[in-house]
Amino acid sequence: MLWVKSFHIVFVASWFAGLFYLPRIFVNLAMVPADSPAERARLLLMAGKLLRFTTLLAVPALALGLVLWLYYGIGRGPGNGWMHAKLLVVALVLGYHHACARQLGRFRRGQATRGHVWYRWFNELPVLLLIAAVVLAVVKPF
Repeated sequence: MLWVKSFHIVFVASWFAGLFYLPRIFVNLAMVPADSPAERARLLLMAGKLLRFTTLLAVPALALGLVLWLYYGIGRGPGNGWMHAKLLVVALVLGYHHACARQLGRFRRGQATRGHVWYRWFNELPVLLLIAAVVLAVVKPF
């Protein structure tokens, strides 16, 4: 079980690294001058590759989490309300990941209308989600 837990943590950390950096690319895309198509193309290429890689990292993170929960029984049974909250956080992270994919699609189509300040705030959400997930998994407050 410790091997599964170790790799789950590694893949979750890697997934979040991508979720931390992808919106930072959006900040840069929102700041690209209209007369810099090469810079825009380069940032779109980087964002696309990072989104694909981040999605690939999410799959084993989620699969290993399910193994820990369903096979090893972590978080099951009475007194494990923290797991329900953590599953909600996981759902929110998946929603954020999806929102990043949608934002990238808007940038690719030239339909992104938000400014760089909005993307800077958007970039802070995965930090809060990671803090919530770690506190719930380690402290198990309820």
